[in-house]
Amino acid sequence: MSAANEDEARLRALEDRYAKAVNAKDLDAIMQVYAPDGEDLHVFDLVPPRQYVGTTAYRKLWQEFIATFPGTLKFEISDLKVRADRTLGYGHKVQRIVGVDNTGQAVDITLRVTEVYRKFGDDWRIVHEHVSVPVDLNSGKPDLSSNL
Repeated sequence: MSAANEDEARLRALEDRYAKAVNAKDLDAIMQVYAPDGEDLHVFDLVPPRQYVGTTAYRKLWQEFIATFPGTLKFEISDLKVRADRTLGYGHKVQRIVGVDNTGQAVDITLRVTEVYRKFGDDWRIVHEHVSVPVDLNSGKPDLSSNL
């Protein structure tokens, strides 16, 4: 297996660990896919503010997100495409989140996610993440259930 194929396989494994961690609502395991503390992490998420800079800020958002779902959370990744070149990689995917929030409201959201990965030693981590949804230009409202 070539080095690029091996790194791409490792990025797919990282995404698999990520999905398992979210489904388990394991905050520490979720944060293990992101840049180590003290390294630059930039995330553009759906939830304000405009951007999250650093793992501490993004950990807080994940903590709040997990608390929103007192019961089972179903988190799926599909259409994953990744590429890697020695120490940097990129990828894009579709994420689907299904559950019932703490108000009893059913949640079923489909998101588009683009990521940049960086290699720290032998360990790949996400250093930039951009989450988005399509917008209906006629209504100006997000399409949170799009099949994309």
